[in-house]
Amino acid sequence: MKSIKSVYKLGHGPSSSHTVGPYRAAKLFGERYPDANAYRVTLYGSLAFTGEGHGTEKAIKGGLSGAQVIFDRETTDLPHPNTMLFEAYRDGKLYAKHRIFSVGGGSIRIEGEDCEEEREVYPQKNFSQIADACKKRNMSLAEFIRDAEGDQLWDYLKRVWTAMRASVQRGLKATGVLPGELQLERKAKLLYEKRCYNESADVTMNRIIAAYAYAVSEENADEQLVVTAPTCGSCGVLPAVLYYMQEDRGFPEEEILDALAVAGLIGNIIRTNASISGAECGCQAEIGSACSMAAGGLAALYRLQIDQIEYAAEIAMEHNLGLTCDPVCGLVQIPCIERNAVASMRAISAVNLSRFLYTTRRISFDEVVATMYRTGKDMDEKYRETSHGGLAAIYRQP
Repeated sequence: MKSIKSVYKLGHGPSSSHTVGPYRAAKLFGERYPDANAYRVTLYGSLAFTGEGHGTEKAIKGGLSGAQVIFDRETTDLPHPNTMLFEAYRDGKLYAKHRIFSVGGGSIRIEGEDCEEEREVYPQKNFSQIADACKKRNMSLAEFIRDAEGDQLWDYLKRVWTAMRASVQRGLKATGVLPGELQLERKAKLLYEKRCYNESADVTMNRIIAAYAYAVSEENADEQLVVTAPTCGSCGVLPAVLYYMQEDRGFPEEEILDALAVAGLIGNIIRTNASISGAECGCQAEIGSACSMAAGGLAALYRLQIDQIEYAAEIAMEHNLGLTCDPVCGLVQIPCIERNAVASMRAISAVNLSRFLYTTRRISFDEVVATMYRTGKDMDEKYRETSHGGLAAIYRQP
């Protein structure tokens, strides 16, 4: 597996695969062929169907000034549902082209070339192998990660956590309407400040965590700077849980960073053995993965055993299996924002169950990851970020 850094990327919303990835691809192509007179980029699959709502054209032109962007909604039999064809022209003649895939979480892959990301860091391929290595060496997951990646990862995680905190804080203060035809009002500030009469401690906790998730997700929908965790569409889940634990429960930052590392490891296992792309496996690959990361990170923060951490991550993923990606109007707003809030609360429930029931579990984390991938591949294309099915097909603007 590659570095955990590949899970956490800083970028502008609303979609890691539809904005962050295409921007990076465009910038890279322009750097390779700076002497071109003109550029043309053709988008296929999910990028073509939802790219307008997701701001893909704007992202590409931000990385490759003056590029002509074409939405091809007819071509099928693609090697990846997020396929882009970049072409460079000089004096009216085509002289270079690359097919580039936006594979999820802001990562890209160029056809015929080695993966753009760093060297392999972990010889282990899945959670079972990592757990065995930790137990043999009497190490926690955080210690195992630090041993593999060194202190430089924690320096990077500090930057990541600073950006996550900032997105929560900005989102809690912001008001107004999100961009796009839905004209959706921001709700984070209202949810955070609106205490119900005779509200119990549990209700208060859930309301506040949900407000934190709304805050980050609304920042993402407003095309502000967020951190993929593991994607932009699911970027509110992990920050909401960890921000609550630091701000409202008093956990110190060094422990939050350890939890962030463990959550990143969970996400890394998923992207290595399955997918974190909604266009490839539905929202189970985005929200399901984020919920799993948050549950695993929170369990580590509570210093639970490795088996309990695994069970928390497994529960969180298992109960998001089959979740479709059907963004209304091609925008990362309905049902995406609300799903971040629900998943953040579900992650906490998963940890509570794992704390007491881990000795009774039958399903491993690796098994549920494999199940998620198979389920995503079996899912009808219209439920994989095309806005052709589900809520996107049924919703009618009032």
